[in-house]
Amino acid sequence: MSGKEGSGGFRKRKHDNFPRGQKREEKENVTPSSALMTSFKSFQLELDTRHDKYERLVKLSRDITIESKRTIFLLHRFISAPNGEEILNESEVKLDAVRRKIKQVAQELIGEDVYQFHRAISPGLQEYVEAVSFQYFIKTRSLISVEEINKQLIFTAEDREETTNTTSNSHDKQPHTWSLKVTPVDYLLGVADLTGELMRLCISSVGNGDIDTPFELSQFLRQIYDGFTFIGNTGPYEVSKKLYTLKQSLAKVENACYTLKVRGSEIPKHMLADVFSTKTELIDQDEGLP
Repeated sequence: MSGKEGSGGFRKRKHDNFPRGQKREEKENVTPSSALMTSFKSFQLELDTRHDKYERLVKLSRDITIESKRTIFLLHRFISAPNGEEILNESEVKLDAVRRKIKQVAQELIGEDVYQFHRAISPGLQEYVEAVSFQYFIKTRSLISVEEINKQLIFTAEDREETTNTTSNSHDKQPHTWSLKVTPVDYLLGVADLTGELMRLCISSVGNGDIDTPFELSQFLRQIYDGFTFIGNTGPYEVSKKLYTLKQSLAKVENACYTLKVRGSEIPKHMLADVFSTKTELIDQDEGLP
């Protein structure tokens, strides 16, 4: 039996060679009130606080996404509604409710590095950009700028509401004015999603006998597509990935315009929407889309 093995035939571990008195002294030095344990407890508290804040922001972002989608569904009724102004006014009320949620996000991020929590709030901001830009297009037939969106996300102490789950600062320590800025990437991703809603608006307008909107949408989408092509594959991965979907939306709108121009006089207006839907399905099958 070798000298490295104990009486039971097992090899001795390296730390068994240390004197027992030294190990006992090390344990006595690590006490709950020691400087080392105090530092680790402070790190634990900081990490738990940050994780809790991150989870609250994820929940707020989910609420922003849901309310923004509901606003988009409401705006699609603008074409068929007898009074479009009522739809626009109702959509403005819904967007104000979304901005109140964004205000809670802004309060959570006071004194924080926004980019550390960007992944938590990015989906909600993208959906909000899509809803706001969709409403703006219906009103003005143009694209809202990121500067105009950020102007609507400046909040003051006068319109402050009581919010729960804000632990970082008390109300008396908060600044009188604070804001949350939409990043250029979130703006581009929201605009890219907008093109899909405009494609659906095109089909709905034709079904209601409006043959001017598709040509207007086609020109507008072409301008957006030309702008995205300048970014191409050199931009962020999410932007270049959505460029393909944008191209499909443009192709569907241009196909609708082609059908209106060539066969518009042959097909009754109440059947045009069905023709477009069938052609859209064929395009998706050719491109291998689900």
